[in-house]
Amino acid sequence: METINNLTENFETLYHPKSALIFYQTLQSHPDCYVECFDMDSKGNLINAHPLTVREASQLAKSLRIESDGKKPFLKSNGIIGSHILHIDPTHNGKVVWYSKAQRRDLYFVEKLGIPNGKADTPALLWVADRNRVALYALKTDRRPTQKTVLYHAPFFNINSNGAVCMGTVDVRIKKTSSLEEFTTAWENYFFNSYFSHLMESHNPVNGNAVSLWKSLMGTEKHFPKEKLVKSTKTLKNILT
Repeated sequence: METINNLTENFETLYHPKSALIFYQTLQSHPDCYVECFDMDSKGNLINAHPLTVREASQLAKSLRIESDGKKPFLKSNGIIGSHILHIDPTHNGKVVWYSKAQRRDLYFVEKLGIPNGKADTPALLWVADRNRVALYALKTDRRPTQKTVLYHAPFFNINSNGAVCMGTVDVRIKKTSSLEEFTTAWENYFFNSYFSHLMESHNPVNGNAVSLWKSLMGTEKHFPKEKLVKSTKTLKNILT
């Protein structure tokens, strides 16, 4: 059984009252304002009244400026973190690894490919992104991946053999104050709202002809044929290390 000392280590940080401000204002048509600062003793009594010092005013201004300066915690969840989230690192440009289940999505293609725009079934996907770039892989099932899960090449255009996505002229703007949910939603929208245009570095991401495959799927109720997925040399563990 945990001791009382051990239990208190699990509590939230406690904040104790240290001082109080009282604002005075004249009753004139153009009122003057005066701020007086009080220290507080251990019983919460106001003591040591004095004019607000420059140092105290600077500390107050700093605390009020946190939200306006965009210092909202990066990649903080708006609630309970979804089970689709596999890894979060909020430092520097941040990094999130998550997966999405197989589903029908809107897909867009440049005219020269001869593939009609519309809805089609897409396989389960593994996403790896920071604020500036995203990489994408396919999964064989909708089950939550483990470190041993084998990754497949995402069966789309504009992705190289390492999974890196070429966003072309898409203006990617991920805010430094994005919540976890805003971050993942933004990347999925950026990817699927852009136009697929070409195969990267002669990399064919599917077994067979990619153009023919997507032509056969667009606007139909067919499930994505998993046998068309090409196995990569990576597992989820390779992505996380």
